[in-house]
Amino acid sequence: MVKLKFFEQKDFPEVSYTLDENQLQYTATAEQALKRIEERKDTLAFPITIFENDEPAGFFVLDFGNDKLELTDNHNSMLLRSFSINSKRQGKGIGKAAMVQVDDFVRENFKDCDEIVLAVNQNNISAYRLYLAVGYQYEGKTRIGRSGPQYLMSKKL
Repeated sequence: MVKLKFFEQKDFPEVSYTLDENQLQYTATAEQALKRIEERKDTLAFPITIFENDEPAGFFVLDFGNDKLELTDNHNSMLLRSFSINSKRQGKGIGKAAMVQVDDFVRENFKDCDEIVLAVNQNNISAYRLYLAVGYQYEGKTRIGRSGPQYLMSKKL
């Protein structure tokens, strides 16, 4: 069973997994994402641990900061970033199950949020298909990210 919980420091050893070279093109590691939050003293970014059967299996960040305004004009939106699943646990549907649960997690914990936005690299086809499968929309907007062109996607809550 997959569950989402706010990151706690005790989760760190299990979410500090290594991403392969291909994945590192497209997403940050948990360590990189947490360091960015700490360096910026970012109180608008919320790290989330993905659990499978009560064991940490993945990680992502829900970010209310102004970076989201590069993807949307909606000030009540949230940017989903740094999504990854431990490579030892990939291919089991954990990522999809987690993405399905994001909507309810946001509704329960961030009542003013009415949209989730994200950017996915155009070459990251599996992630793009996952986001489409769980209801994210691509309406033709793109931008250049650190590893090339990205599709800008959104989902209304």
